[in-house]
Amino acid sequence: MANKTSLTISSKNYSSWSLRGWLMLKFSGLPFDEIIVNTNDSNNRAELLLLSPSILVPKLDHQGVKVWDTLAIGEYLNEVAPLAKLLPTHIAHRAHCRAICGEMHSGFSALRGSLPMNIKADFKEFKIWSKAQLDIDRILIIWEECLKKYKGPYLFGKSVTIADAMYAPVVTRFLTYKVPLNGLCLKYCEQIMSLPQMKEWVMGALQEPDDIEELDVEF
Repeated sequence: MANKTSLTISSKNYSSWSLRGWLMLKFSGLPFDEIIVNTNDSNNRAELLLLSPSILVPKLDHQGVKVWDTLAIGEYLNEVAPLAKLLPTHIAHRAHCRAICGEMHSGFSALRGSLPMNIKADFKEFKIWSKAQLDIDRILIIWEECLKKYKGPYLFGKSVTIADAMYAPVVTRFLTYKVPLNGLCLKYCEQIMSLPQMKEWVMGALQEPDDIEELDVEF
């Protein structure tokens, strides 16, 4: 019998929003089917190239309920799969989690534009512009504050939350573009990349054809 839950995503190599929604669903424990939107689709391609917003990916379909915004997906999954604790149970910690997720959701445009997600790429001497560096500095502050306050190994303690899903694509960017990291943040990146869910996603990314040349150029 087919799953009653599906997630529409696009490229595993390039689509940071697809990764966020996919990780949230994986963390929830709900079985689901993947629906892949071909990168030749003009709307999907525009979204990946940061030329146009898209509501195509990720899109959750759970028993007929359709949710397409990533934060909304996380909030919905926290309600239908409460045992997964995708949001912290303490009210203050939950508010903190929502705040840094919202910051990721609506901010860091310089980082997104100049260091696009590209898991297969390996840039050894990438020039990071000043505006992107400001975004990087802010993200590292967020990570350090969370890891020190909640004692790790994840942003809100011993279990993964929506926050880890929201920042996972940043982890891949830091590795792709060789962003210098201190010990605490480097350890966090290693922790995220060691997750079986991340290993599964990376394996899928590595198997994709190189079909978006615009995102394979160092600039």
